Amino acid sequence: MRFNRPHRPFRRGQHPAGQHRRPSQEEQRAARPFASSRRRLLITSATVVSAVLVAVLALRDASGPQDQGAAGAKADCRPTQLLEPPCGAWFGAFVPHERDDLPQKVRAYEKRVGRPLDIVYTYHDMSLPEGTRREGQLLTPEEQRVGEDHLLLLSWESKWWGGTKRQQPTWKQIADGRLDRTVIDVQARRIKDYGRKVFLSFDLEMDTRTPANGTPAEFVKAYRHIHDRFRELGVDNVVWTWITTGYLDHADVIRKMYPGDEYVDWIGYNQYNYYRCHNTGWLTFAQTQDATHEWIRKNISDDKPLMLSEFGTAADSARPQRQAEWYAQVPGVLKGLEGVKAALQWNYRDPGPHCNLALADDAAWDSLRKAVADPYLNQPLK
Repeated sequence: MRFNRPHRPFRRGQHPAGQHRRPSQEEQRAARPFASSRRRLLITSATVVSAVLVAVLALRDASGPQDQGAAGAKADCRPTQLLEPPCGAWFGAFVPHERDDLPQKVRAYEKRVGRPLDIVYTYHDMSLPEGTRREGQLLTPEEQRVGEDHLLLLSWESKWWGGTKRQQPTWKQIADGRLDRTVIDVQARRIKDYGRKVFLSFDLEMDTRTPANGTPAEFVKAYRHIHDRFRELGVDNVVWTWITTGYLDHADVIRKMYPGDEYVDWIGYNQYNYYRCHNTGWLTFAQTQDATHEWIRKNISDDKPLMLSEFGTAADSARPQRQAEWYAQVPGVLKGLEGVKAALQWNYRDPGPHCNLALADDAAWDSLRKAVADPYLNQPLK
């Protein structure tokens, strides 16, 4: 895979200048300290003290061995069946790579950021999984090696990259089962044989793909068909992840494209500080996230785990330190985003002038390194 996202120009560049992202209002988050009160009991009788101690010991013995019950204790922070970290959030990234050097590129990124990634994000099309072509092959040998000590987020797009117009799948074709034998079933069995749990996203940022791929209703039918087909084939190691742009000018379309709680395990959205890339003002990390987070909680789901499936910022050539300052805000803001359980940094460019969203210099790397060392973003994978 020379680069697994060849269709970013279509998805990222279609909005008029200055209108791609709507700045959110700054919100003050009221601290809610737990009220506590303490009472001192004056016990003057040695007999009473002895009785209390005997009772406490008896209760402890009756309850059996004590486990670590405090929030943050490692035993309590192991991921759930749906790969949700109860005590914090995962940190992941999209790391640019060639077809066969994914493990090396991941290790190089991890060396610079000073820690292992929890989630590695890769992209695939729906071309026929034949020969040596990797684009249509979910779980390449390289992904499987990386998956030995990382979680994988596989983004599966209803495209045939480099294919003819006739070869491009449509949502209607998928929903009607016309790709079952040649594509859907093949990939379902590959994932099943892999055995480990993976996050799987079908047509991320689907709100930018209509009407070219079909209608919102056809997307929902296609998504549900893939989900149901995997279930029929006994694939139980997929965590179903629905990823939208989070661009609120698409709010009505996004709402229509939600497949339903029974078909979705995690909800993701991709919000950036594009700055000059889309001729917007500079947005803080909080400004890129707050409005979309609030809208999803009110209009899509108030309890599904959420994923910042892509986040990042352009640099400011006039203020080189600005990108580093932006990343320094990440852990503090994340802790206030209810239900956000993963954040994946996008370390690559978008098409167009001023659209390089990769970390620009050592100061930005150092800032991200400090941000993702926060204990909140360091959770046990097992």
